[in-house]
Amino acid sequence: MDHSKVVSRDEWLAARKQHLSKEKEFTRLRDKLSAERRELPWVKVEKNYISDAPKGRKTLADLFEGRSQLIVSHSCSVPSGSRVARAALSCPIISTAASRISRHRDVTFVVVSRAPLPKIEAFKKRMGWRFKWVSSYGNDFNFDYIVSFTKDEMAKGKVYYNYDKTKFPSDEGPGTSVFYKDGTGDIFHTYSAYARGLDILVGAYNYLDLVPKGRDEAELPWTMAWVRHHDKYGD
Repeated sequence: MDHSKVVSRDEWLAARKQHLSKEKEFTRLRDKLSAERRELPWVKVEKNYISDAPKGRKTLADLFEGRSQLIVSHSCSVPSGSRVARAALSCPIISTAASRISRHRDVTFVVVSRAPLPKIEAFKKRMGWRFKWVSSYGNDFNFDYIVSFTKDEMAKGKVYYNYDKTKFPSDEGPGTSVFYKDGTGDIFHTYSAYARGLDILVGAYNYLDLVPKGRDEAELPWTMAWVRHHDKYGD
């Protein structure tokens, strides 16, 4: 580490306060962006997606569990390779958040993956995870919300992901989508985010951004190559 920036406490405090003004500006801009996000137009969901769940098949409406707002984490899949690490890391975060927010703030969290339900259940048991996780195996949900890609799409070299054509190393990518259900039962898609748009949901990144080395991923073959499932770390 570079120690050339070691200064007196007073000099440190002056630099910290200068940076604090930028942090406050960023907070105000983030609040403004969040408000604008909530004002985005909606799209009515016309398909009746049926997912496999531990207690039977569920419609998209069922997944709301009586609430009006639904957050879906896509592609937290039973891993076929290490490049789904970003999605895998988000699962424990959802598990923690869902137990608190959904009961009190009219929001339900659910993970939806294309893997068959028996594989999901076996993997949940292995990980000790208890959050709600259903299977979209056999329906178009993950394809329609652009986190899963067909063999034909992959064969073309580029897929449509994060609102643009791009090369992608896997037939699944991470994403988060938000839905609203009104009093008549109609469901609307209000928002989706992908790729680095999910950074804010990854608690580990928020902590790593505070330390001197930051995320320290420059020498890795891809970002988050350091992530493992908790039973895969050497210690």
